[in-house]
Amino acid sequence: MIRVAIVGTGNIAHAHMKAYQTLREHCEVVALVDIIPGKAQRFMEEFGLRCDTYEHHEEILGRQDIDLVDVCTPPYVHASISIDSLRSGKNVVCEKPMAASLEECDAMIRARDESGKLLSVIAQNRFRKPIRDLKALLDSGMAGPVRHVEIDSYWWRDHCYYDLWWRGTWEKEGGGCTLNHAVHHIDMLGWMMGLPRRVTGILANTAHDNAEVEDLSVSVMEYPGALATVTASVVHHGEDQRLVFQCAKARLSAPYDVFASQPMPNGFPLKEADPAFKKAAEDYLASLPPLPYEHHTGQLHDVLTALETGTGPAITGEDGRRTIELITAIYKSGATHLPIDLPMRKDDSFYTVDGIRAGVPHFHEKTASVMEQAGTITFGSDFMAKERK
Repeated sequence: MIRVAIVGTGNIAHAHMKAYQTLREHCEVVALVDIIPGKAQRFMEEFGLRCDTYEHHEEILGRQDIDLVDVCTPPYVHASISIDSLRSGKNVVCEKPMAASLEECDAMIRARDESGKLLSVIAQNRFRKPIRDLKALLDSGMAGPVRHVEIDSYWWRDHCYYDLWWRGTWEKEGGGCTLNHAVHHIDMLGWMMGLPRRVTGILANTAHDNAEVEDLSVSVMEYPGALATVTASVVHHGEDQRLVFQCAKARLSAPYDVFASQPMPNGFPLKEADPAFKKAAEDYLASLPPLPYEHHTGQLHDVLTALETGTGPAITGEDGRRTIELITAIYKSGATHLPIDLPMRKDDSFYTVDGIRAGVPHFHEKTASVMEQAGTITFGSDFMAKERK
């Protein structure tokens, strides 16, 4: 039985706790930590837990009965809590984004290596069936090389969203929609395509004058033989999110859609898609094993299984770092109005938190700071195909 401590009991911790309850044969939550007095206690009561509660993560470091620390705090303390936990001999799973800078990512990976413990970064969409299927089709090679990728990370957040105490500042949130919303889609792009050679990005704040950070960004990423365009937004009504891969032989998409054009003798396409390709794709996907769990439950099941079997997790610290490197390149390009070559060097000014904060634009001043907000959170698209009306 793996004994878990959750640090941070805000909205995202609820998704983690529900996953642990589903996986109760593998784990037990034995400690909760939150810096807001009484919040961990309320969380414990809400889920009917019997565990200890604390206000500071340092209080759990000496406990030898904790196997896994689950970091669900605001981004600005992801690195410090993860590093402290690893050095105290505990395994760590950390919510996205992994950290606020590449320097912090590297420090987390170094602490993992020195401690010999597990470090995994949350990227739960990899455990959704439509995303698993898209990755499998790309890896199969049946669609040929990728030519263009279109990533639409469309979200919508009202003006008051940035009133929460830690949101809307470069210091505590670490960035805007590119870091904290499109992180999901940028992770999937990196997982499927790797690191591009060059990134060009534009940042803007179009609707939230109570936040320093961007609420919209558009980026172009250059790969050998391909381009990817990424739009990160919290101003898009409807939150229509998608990944589209235009390959040499077909278009592959999530939500699931496959289209292979058929040529006429003059090179123009027929209106009808090639039925043979669609059937081949569907037959291939039908041969894949089912996912035992999806979303956060899927990833946390993977982490618990890795601890039980002594294997590595599906999503590592290096995966989380790659996503931060892509996002950091977008921020540097948006700040300097120049294309940024990858990989980024350690002597780059944007390698550190201080360098990022000194270089990025501050669009507005934060005008409100509330400790808690009512209501639940949403997780964006489930990437399931919808019927067109």
